[in-house]
Amino acid sequence: MSDRKVIIGVTGGIAAYKTPALVSQLVKADVDVTVVMTAASQHFAGAATLTALSGKPVHTQLFDEAMPLGAHIELARRANLLCIVPASADFLAKAALGLADDLLSTLYLAFTGDVFMCPAMNKEMWAHPAVQRNVKTLVEDGVTMIGPDSGWQSCRVEGTGRMTEPDEMYARLDEYFAR
Repeated sequence: MSDRKVIIGVTGGIAAYKTPALVSQLVKADVDVTVVMTAASQHFAGAATLTALSGKPVHTQLFDEAMPLGAHIELARRANLLCIVPASADFLAKAALGLADDLLSTLYLAFTGDVFMCPAMNKEMWAHPAVQRNVKTLVEDGVTMIGPDSGWQSCRVEGTGRMTEPDEMYARLDEYFAR
């Protein structure tokens, strides 16, 4: 089993459709991938797809009888890196404020390793002062941001807020594991 272990956290947003491509690339590179999905993310990406690609069950519930210490604790102890792909405005706000009301947000607070977040939202949301404050707080807390990029968005406009492409995210994670 790989000593490179990553948890991919998936939050709600149309960019979640790109997450399976990143998971596939990581697995092909012998990275041990565990996926945690929020309820909202399941409207945009399929747990069955991510289970098949990672080779492991996707985790969605804070309370899991198979993990007596709590899913957030046990999962946090199994990985070197936590990567939120995509990181929605909602998740950025929760993380910046330390709010924990689901598996992924409690896992973030319990995780002691390095954290990467890949923001994705429309250009107006990305430019909002509250989002920028939250990003600044998270960066000051030690979170590494990957993106967002500029380009065509699902809301049919060009602008900054588009999630970085899976190939670029993979390259950044590969660099991280090479260190």
